[in-house]
Amino acid sequence: MDTPQLKIKAAQIRKDLLTIIHRAKTGHTGGSLSNTDILTALYYSIMNIDPAQPDMDNRDRFIASKGHSVESLWCVLADLGFFPKEELLTFSQFGTRLIGHPNNKVPGIEMNTGALGHGLPISVGMALAAKRDGASYRVFCLMGDGEQAEGSNWEAAMAGAHYKLDNLVGIIDRNRLQISGSTEEVMGIEPLEDKWTAFGWNVVSIDGNDMEQLLQAFRNVPEVQGKPTLIMANTVKGKGVSFAENVPAWHHHVPNDEELTLAHAELQSYIDELNAKGQV
Repeated sequence: MDTPQLKIKAAQIRKDLLTIIHRAKTGHTGGSLSNTDILTALYYSIMNIDPAQPDMDNRDRFIASKGHSVESLWCVLADLGFFPKEELLTFSQFGTRLIGHPNNKVPGIEMNTGALGHGLPISVGMALAAKRDGASYRVFCLMGDGEQAEGSNWEAAMAGAHYKLDNLVGIIDRNRLQISGSTEEVMGIEPLEDKWTAFGWNVVSIDGNDMEQLLQAFRNVPEVQGKPTLIMANTVKGKGVSFAENVPAWHHHVPNDEELTLAHAELQSYIDELNAKGQV
């Protein structure tokens, strides 16, 4: 997909994730909206994956360490054909595979995640295995910014640099909000870029809701040979829905009927605007 098509795809994924959260009456809305552009860039343009062969040896690996924001990931995987799209309607229902965190019984999911701080350590292990096996695959790990308070991330960061894992890409969804307020109020993590640099990573700071910047950052990896890459994706929590943006309560707010209608209309208006400009 080209960039305008990716922008429209991201808006469509946002509509889908709002629908399944509304239907299930549960979910992590704000963070799923903020990371949708990241997932869209990775899955539709960057990663070497094949829905028809979800376990192929040389596939790129994606780990959603911020596993609670799984709704956007479910919608992407369904749209690509990893599982039937109608299964999205079972999200968080009794007996479903599509639970509130990534579940490796679903094709396309490498590991169960959700206990924050676990994704990066395992990603380091995967990337190290690739290096030792002479394999070509890369490992992408999406973390939350609130998750940076977990000490296990910093142990993993140290190991990633020590083993020169330039096939490893950490991504922080830096929306500056977590369940109980801003990250700096709950547990200050700044200067975050300086910390990752000090731990030996090549740090790239971008607008994580800007598709062009995302694609450029991912395509340039590894920018520095022998160093893992940390992409600081500065995002807006609730992105794409004006009345949800930067509102802490939307961390796990479930849209009611009226809010869903308004959000869908806003996202569809954005899609129509792109089409009207002849960008697709």
